[in-house]
Amino acid sequence: MRLSDLSLGWQTEFILHRLDARIDAHADCIAVCTEANPTFYWGNCLILPRAPADADLAHWLARFDQLIAAGRPAVRHVAIGIDAPRGDTVLPVWLAAGFHHDDTAVLALRPGGLRPAAKPVRAEDWQLRVIDWATEVEAFLDLQCQDCTPYEPAGFRAYRRRQMARHARLAQAGQGEWFGLWCNGTLAADCGLMRDAARPGALGRFQHVSTHPAWRRRGLCTALVHGVSSWGFAHWQLAQAVLCADPHDVAIGIYRALGYQPVGASWNLQRNAPQDRAAAATESP
Repeated sequence: MRLSDLSLGWQTEFILHRLDARIDAHADCIAVCTEANPTFYWGNCLILPRAPADADLAHWLARFDQLIAAGRPAVRHVAIGIDAPRGDTVLPVWLAAGFHHDDTAVLALRPGGLRPAAKPVRAEDWQLRVIDWATEVEAFLDLQCQDCTPYEPAGFRAYRRRQMARHARLAQAGQGEWFGLWCNGTLAADCGLMRDAARPGALGRFQHVSTHPAWRRRGLCTALVHGVSSWGFAHWQLAQAVLCADPHDVAIGIYRALGYQPVGASWNLQRNAPQDRAAAATESP
């Protein structure tokens, strides 16, 4: 499997992977290892060009151990991405072994296609700006960790801290920025934007769009994505901005209302690490 064969969603994911991950292309898959963040599920994963067979569970577990987890005791999850639409694929043996699957919609927007926000932000005073890396990281971590279900809270915060450190390095290299939206002096929403400046016709990719639970349904996500999209087109002259989203989540309607259009789909199989499975079980009613 070649990196050049990856679809747009995965291509833009590799903007971050190329910063510090080990990427190995094999005949049957692509392996990604992020040594600096072993609990980053999708920075320590396999990517397949098509769905595995239900009977191949043992093979792919062994392959994941060989290429990703061997000699790395902190890697206790299994993450396998499939770079194709799921269709009606059902893998009962995998599900019985503790895996779940998630679908991903890939959306893209070109300059000139951005639509104005239909509704204003419902807050007396709000501001969208770039993070101050020297003083504001903890505030952003607090926001990102407000809802970490189904993951173990301390481990999730450590993972997000390592991710923000990676994005800080990306910003220093001129290939990324992180944005916050403040309402009445409170950090209420955030996201990252990366760019693949090495490719002709720069691609931009959103990262981790989130809104504080207390500030949802007030137009913040719309204002955030609209403002950051505008920034990317104006400051980086992006040829295309890319978002990956859960096709069943309400947020995808927000993105589409702003002009983002579906351009592809993929899905993944994930078995959470034991500490995250325990945390999810504790939170279940």
